[in-house]
Amino acid sequence: MLTLETVFGERIGRVVRGWTDKIHEINIKYKTPRIKMSRGVKIALMFLRIYLLLLVLLLGYKFWTLLK
Repeated sequence: MLTLETVFGERIGRVVRGWTDKIHEINIKYKTPRIKMSRGVKIALMFLRIYLLLLVLLLGYKFWTLLK
């Protein structure tokens, strides 16, 4: 079975493992939000997510049409 240590070497594997463990620890700490959001804030965030998705799709479409 492949582990980070066998792929990258023992010393580099320990460094990479330390980084990923630290990131995992931070993700667990901030998994749930500590503040309450009002309905207006939730709607605004949903609007921003949809807007960002549309911008990414538009950028992808523009890229695709330039390749043709």
